[in-house]
Amino acid sequence: MKLGRLIGIGVGPGPAGLIPVAALAALREADIVYLPRATSSDTSVARQCLAGLALDESRFCEIEFEMNPDRGALSRHYGALAEQLAAELKAGRNVAYLTIGDSMTYSTYGYLLAALREMLPALETQTFPGVTSFAATASALSWPLGEGKERILILPCPDEMAALRADIDSHDLIVLMKIGKRLPDVLALLNEMGIAHLCAFARRIGLPGEVLCADVSQLSADASGYLATMLIRKTARERRHS
Repeated sequence: MKLGRLIGIGVGPGPAGLIPVAALAALREADIVYLPRATSSDTSVARQCLAGLALDESRFCEIEFEMNPDRGALSRHYGALAEQLAAELKAGRNVAYLTIGDSMTYSTYGYLLAALREMLPALETQTFPGVTSFAATASALSWPLGEGKERILILPCPDEMAALRADIDSHDLIVLMKIGKRLPDVLALLNEMGIAHLCAFARRIGLPGEVLCADVSQLSADASGYLATMLIRKTARERRHS
């Protein structure tokens, strides 16, 4: 039997409907749809992002994922998940795998795709671009993400604030992802540098518990940094005249 096709689809980062028309059509045609759910969560955020799209949920299959800093453990985890999907693909089924945001930007899909291509070299894949968390944050807060020749750096939050300070010093804008428990340290740094009022923060956009903050000097250090993105500006925007 011919191998099924693997389809990567970004569905977030929160508000239902942020999915390309072509991706939605492919999703409706998939034989089985895998929705990742964090091991620490009772619900799949990806599933919440599909609200109101009139999909056949009998094809849904929630699977747990983890982001372990141990690369060996991560490789074993996604190797096991790839074997599960490979069985479906070998049976000729088209398999969709959903991610939050864009499938190829800091996504679990990348690990899975690599493992499956190693197992099934002839596998046909199709990956649709999705809306990144930073694009959604910029839009939700009307926060221009790059003007003129401004340099933008996209990075996962460093553990050491000295490294983040150096990144801010050498770029005009920083898109900070994977903040997590480092949020209090990040806020302290931005306040110390005197630029917190220029920076924006969003968490769980379009979902229960949403936080939108256009001035992080007003953000509590007790706020959660999970499922969050920060946009950091080093200097105030230039006034541009027509």
